[in-house]
Amino acid sequence: MSGKGNPVAQRRKLLSELKQAREARKLTQDSVAASLDWSKSKMIRIEQGRSGISVTDLRALLLHYGITEPARVDELVELARATKRPDWMAKYKGLPKGFAEFIELEQVAIRCRYVQTSLIPGMLQTPGYATAVVGGGGGKEEEVQRGVEIRMHRQDRIGPVGPSMFFIIDESALHRVIGSAEVMREQLGHIKELAATSQMSIQIVPFAAGVHPAMKGSFTLFELDEDEEDFSLFLEELYRPSLIQDNSDVVREYLALFYQLEKFALPTSETPRIIDERIKYLGG
Repeated sequence: MSGKGNPVAQRRKLLSELKQAREARKLTQDSVAASLDWSKSKMIRIEQGRSGISVTDLRALLLHYGITEPARVDELVELARATKRPDWMAKYKGLPKGFAEFIELEQVAIRCRYVQTSLIPGMLQTPGYATAVVGGGGGKEEEVQRGVEIRMHRQDRIGPVGPSMFFIIDESALHRVIGSAEVMREQLGHIKELAATSQMSIQIVPFAAGVHPAMKGSFTLFELDEDEEDFSLFLEELYRPSLIQDNSDVVREYLALFYQLEKFALPTSETPRIIDERIKYLGG
């Protein structure tokens, strides 16, 4: 599955094309905004993808950048028309900054790599476990329900036609009892079932590994386009989740870190045994 043809990939391509066109003419955001009688904030929102761009505004930008060849203009206009977010994204309005885009990228990725140091990754959570995690923040009942529904919606991608998914989970996440022993037994059993599928690779970093690279924090890597090696990185920081969207040195650093962690972790064949031991300890 290629990243081409989905709204996220097309929006990223359009934004990249527009920024390159501006920089090729050695124009600043300020000067472009002034020439088109726009506010600078509008220009920033467009280039950062924080707001859509109308076909009229796009044509004005292209003319200002000297892009007038009809076929090229039509190509970029079609990209703009294809960048509208799907209707289901409306339910994510009001989520913490960056997280809605995280979910959107997850929905179109061809490969997903997750590293979790303290909790079971959301993509693997059962409704009971997710309810305990979301409810632990003390939110209102409707907010907790919404958070759980979002996690369950994300899991629609699990299946034969979904992306390949690679998980590295610190063993401490298996020992931290979330909700109750019964909730944990159900959660661990669910992970064991998913680990047996061809779509999933689930590895555990054992306590015996000692100090390891993942101790610096949890992160997720999405591979969006195999041909162009297009990656996005999501770092989970306390109170400040951040999304790095380009194929920068930081993204490549974390991709290398993931490959290192695969060597620290136990092989996938050991995951059922580790889980069975925890279930037995919990009285299952």
